[in-house]
Amino acid sequence: MSRTAVVLLLQLMVVSQAFYLPGLAPVNYCRRGSDEAKCQSNVPLYVNRLNSEESVIPYEYEHFDFCKALPDNKETVVENLGQVMFGERIQPSPYKIDFLNPQKCVPVCTKVYNPTSKGDTQKLNDLKRAMNLNYYHHWIVDNMPVTWCYKVEGGSVFCATGFPVGCFVDVTSRPKDACVMDQRYKQANTYYLFNHVDLNITYHSGDGEDWGSSLNGPGGRILSVRVSPKSIKHVAGVNDKDSCDTVEVMGINNVLKDKLEIKYTYSVAFTKSTGNNRWSSRWDYILDSMPHANIQWFSILNSLVIVLFLSGMVAMIMLRTLHKDIARYNQIEVGEDAQEEYGWKLVHGDVFRPPRRGMLLSVLVGSGTQVFIMTLVTLLFACLGFLSPANRGALMTCAMVLYVCLGFPAGYVAARLYKSFGGEKWKTNVLLTSMLCPGIVFALFLMMNLILWYKGSSAAVPFTTLLALLALWFLVSVPLTFVGSFFGYRKRCLENPVRTNQIPRQIPEQSIYTQPLPGIIMGGVLPFGCIFIQLFFILNSIWSSQTYYMFGFLFLVFLILIVTCSETTVLLCYFHLCAEDYHWWWRSFLTSGFTSFYLFLYCVHYFVTKLSIEGVVSTMLYFGYTAIMVFLFFLLTGTIGFVACFWFVRKIYSVVKVD
Repeated sequence: MSRTAVVLLLQLMVVSQAFYLPGLAPVNYCRRGSDEAKCQSNVPLYVNRLNSEESVIPYEYEHFDFCKALPDNKETVVENLGQVMFGERIQPSPYKIDFLNPQKCVPVCTKVYNPTSKGDTQKLNDLKRAMNLNYYHHWIVDNMPVTWCYKVEGGSVFCATGFPVGCFVDVTSRPKDACVMDQRYKQANTYYLFNHVDLNITYHSGDGEDWGSSLNGPGGRILSVRVSPKSIKHVAGVNDKDSCDTVEVMGINNVLKDKLEIKYTYSVAFTKSTGNNRWSSRWDYILDSMPHANIQWFSILNSLVIVLFLSGMVAMIMLRTLHKDIARYNQIEVGEDAQEEYGWKLVHGDVFRPPRRGMLLSVLVGSGTQVFIMTLVTLLFACLGFLSPANRGALMTCAMVLYVCLGFPAGYVAARLYKSFGGEKWKTNVLLTSMLCPGIVFALFLMMNLILWYKGSSAAVPFTTLLALLALWFLVSVPLTFVGSFFGYRKRCLENPVRTNQIPRQIPEQSIYTQPLPGIIMGGVLPFGCIFIQLFFILNSIWSSQTYYMFGFLFLVFLILIVTCSETTVLLCYFHLCAEDYHWWWRSFLTSGFTSFYLFLYCVHYFVTKLSIEGVVSTMLYFGYTAIMVFLFFLLTGTIGFVACFWFVRKIYSVVKVD
C-alpha cells in the first residue's frame, strides 16, 4: 500500500512539473540554424498602447507616427476580453531580434517632417504632446514587459514597465524624470525624442538541464529585457553602426522652421545570467522594485491585526450582552404582564414588518449577491495563480464572465426576498434585477467610451465588442436571472420567527446617536479602515501603471472586510432595536454600504495628492470610472451588512419566548 502511494506521489510530481497555464509556458530559444523543432531563434517584439499618468487617455502605437511593422508581416495577436476592456492594443513591431545575435545601431525607419505640410505638422505636434504629457511606450518580449530601470532616491533601483517617448525641458517647471537622468537634455523649451533604444536581454542558459541538453548549440530562456532610451542626432554620411556613438542629442524646437528628419535605430545585447535566477521567478525584479514594496507588508499586517482586534472586541461584547438579554427575557413567565418586556423584545411585533420600497431593496441585494460571489471567486482564482500579471487581461476577463454567469443567484435572492416582503409584482422584480444595476454600470461605461471614441483613444472599446457585451448581457445574464427568479419565487415564503402586528408601533423619540443618519455615517468607518492601505496599491496599479500582485493579502483583507461590515452593522442594528426603532431593513444595507462613500472620498484624495492628471476630459474619465467602482462597492458592502443583519435579527427573535 505504501509503495503504491509513493508511485502515485511521483506521478503527481511529474504532472505538476509539466503543467503550465495557457499562454504562460516557457519558450526555449537558440541560435539561428539550430534544431528549430525544439527551440526558436526569432525573438518577437510586440508593441502595445501608449499611456501617461498625466492623461488617462491611452493611444495606439501608430497614433504618434512611429515605425510600423513591414507590410509582409501579417502576424496577428489575439487579445482576450480583459485586454480589450483595458485598452491594450498589441501589434507586431518592425524590430527584428535573433537570439544570441548582438546588433548595433540597426536602422528601423526614417520619418521626415516638412513644415509646409499640415499633415506632417500635426504628426509632429502629436509627438510633442506625447513628450509634454510624459507618454510611455509599452513593449512586450516573450510575454515580459520591457522595463526601464533607473536609480531613485536612496540608491535603490526602480524598474518601470515601459519607457518614455521623450522628454520636454521647460524653463518654468521641473524637467521630466527622463530628462533628469541625462545631463545632455538641458536646453530650455526643447523636446528630446528618444529615437534610439539599447535593449539588454538577460537569459538563463539551458546547460545541464533536461530541456537545454537537447538543443543544438547554446540555448536559453529569457529572464528580462531592459531598455535604455536615448536621443541621438544621427550624422549623415557616417557608417550606420558608428552613427549611434555620437554624444550629440536631437533637440526639437517648439516651432518647426526647416525640414526635420528623425532616424529610429536600436541595438541589442545579450547577457547570460550568472546567479540562481530561473524562468519561474523572472517577474521578481519588477515586483520587488515597486515603490514602498519593503514597508507595505508591515503596514498591511499592522492594519489586519488592528481590525482583527477590534472585530474580536465587537464580537465579545455582542455575545456577552445578547446572552444576558436572552437569558433574562426567557425567565419571564408567559402569564406575566406584557409591560415587563423592555429592550429589543418590545418591538417583536414590528421587527419583520415589510420595509418601504421593498422592491428596490430586494433588487439591490440580489445584484449585490452577484457582485459578492464574483469578487470571491475571482480572488480565489487570483490566489491560486490563474490570474497572475503574466496572464494579461485574465483578471478582467474572469470577473466579467463570472458576473454574466451569476445572474441566477441574483434573480433567486431578489425574488426570494421580495416574496418575503409580500410582493406580488414578480415580473417587475426580475426585470429590475436584470436591468437596473447592470444598466447603471453599462450607461456609465458607455459615456466614458463615447468620450474615448471622440478622442481617438485605444481604450475605446470597438463597436463589435460592445455588441458582444450586450449579447452576453441579454442572451446569458438576463435569461439566467429569469431562471433564478423563477425558482426563487416558487420557493415557500420565509417564515418569520415572530408574528407581525397589524398596527405599527410608535417609535419613541431617538437620541442623536440612535438616529438613522449618524449611525449610517459611523457604520462605514471601520470597514474602510481595513481596506484603505490595499486601496492605495490598487489605485496605483490602475492609474500609475504599476503591477499589483498581492492577491493573497487582498483576499485576506476581503475576508476581514466581510467580518467588519457584518459585525458593525449587527452592532448598530442591536443598538437601534434596543432603542425601539424597528426600521432596520434599509438601515442595515446603508450602514455598511456607506463604506463606498469613504472610498469615493479616498479616490478624490488620491486624485488631488498622488496624480498629476491634466485636462477636463481626463478628469471626467477618472471620476467616471471611479463612479463605477464606487457603485459596485456600494452593492457589495451593502449586501454583506444586510445579510448579516437579516440573519442576526431572525436568530435573536427565534430564541426568546414571545407571548
